[in-house]
Formats: sequence, structure tokens, C-alpha cells
Amino acid sequence: MTSPARILVVEDEPEIRRFLRVSLEHHGFRLDEVTTVREAITQAAMQPPDLMILDLGLPDGDGLDVIKNIRGWSPLPIVVLSARGQEQDKVLALDAGADDYLTKPFGIEELLARVRVALRHAARAVGDEGAAVFQIGELCVDQAARRVTLHDREVHLTPTEYKLLTLLVRHAGKVMTHRQLLKEVWGPGSAHETQYLRVFMAALRQKLEDQPAQPRYLLTELGVGYRLAAE
Repeated sequence: MTSPARILVVEDEPEIRRFLRVSLEHHGFRLDEVTTVREAITQAAMQPPDLMILDLGLPDGDGLDVIKNIRGWSPLPIVVLSARGQEQDKVLALDAGADDYLTKPFGIEELLARVRVALRHAARAVGDEGAAVFQIGELCVDQAARRVTLHDREVHLTPTEYKLLTLLVRHAGKVMTHRQLLKEVWGPGSAHETQYLRVFMAALRQKLEDQPAQPRYLLTELGVGYRLAAE
């Protein structure tokens, strides 16, 4: 029997910690709780959790420092849960290495969904399933065969479209910022050329979405980036 995933909650507000503890334990997760940057880094190193839920406004520093520190030595999934709701705050956290970002106040069902996706993504990475077949709904991406189908019909993509799609597939469910996508697909010198991304995402939606104006698979995170649906 698989043991329940253990989550490290880094949050200094007692009411939110209590809400998270009751909600997450009710859904079968185990919880550890800390309240500072120092404790978060120490706990993650000494007793590595399966996932971290991280507030950014902590008494002894910024949660961004936790992300940057941990990304230096661990791929631990990190879901940010913060009152900072500005687009730039989200971009900074995601570019630093966070896997997802929710703004307070939040719904527990949405948080649970993001946690499940982040855990699945981490499991895929550990299992080295990069060449596996990815399927959601009627969209299927077979990276081993370099074949993309929609409703069982092959879709012909340009090399750049395919590279962009497979990057999103490898991070399915995770928000990828404009900067991350541009650097990976077009190179570091193109990190600010967001028009490239808009053009190619529009082209992908025309080919892969039944209703490009209301996408089912290729989702926009306004002002931040894109996410490939994972469920």
C-alpha cells in the first residue's frame, strides 16, 4: 500500500495553517508545518517532503529565497500560496522555480487539484517518462514516434510548434512563464520576444483545439504564461 504524500506547509498565519491541516489531512495527506524561511529550508533538507506549500510573506524573509535555495539542490514540487496577487509576483515566483501559484483567498478544491498535478508531474520526472505517450481528452502526443493526433487524426506541426508543445507536455499541469518558454524554445536571447510566443500559441490552438477561442488544452495564465491542461 502506498503511503500518503507528506506536505510541508510554510505559513506564519495560524488560521490558514489550521485550515490547511484539517483540509489536507481529511484528504489523506500528512502534514509538517513551519513558519519561517530558515525553518523551511532546514526542514526540507533534513526531512524532505513530497511537496511544499509556501507563503511568500514570512517573518524572517521572503519565500522567494526559499524557492531559490531549494532549487539549487532539489526538484521538490513547490506550490506558492500567497496574498500577493500581482502578475509580476507570480512571474517572479514561477521563474525562480515554483511549480504553481495560488492567490489568497483560495478554494480548497482548487488547491487540492494543483497539489495532485504537481505530485503527478514530480512522479513522471522521477520515472523518466519524458518519451511516454501523453494523452488528455482527444489530444495525444507520442514523443517516441514524434506523432501528434487529435480525434485519432494526425496533426502536422512545424518543428518549432512541436518543440513548444512537447515542452508544455513535459511540464503538463505546471504554469510555464513567457520567459521560461521563450528561453527553452528560442534561446536565452529571445527571453523578451513575447510576440513569438503569441504567434506560435495561436497557431497551436488553431491545430489542436476544437474551439481555439475557448481552449481546452492550451490554457493562458494572464500576464504570466501558459499551462497545458493535465486533467
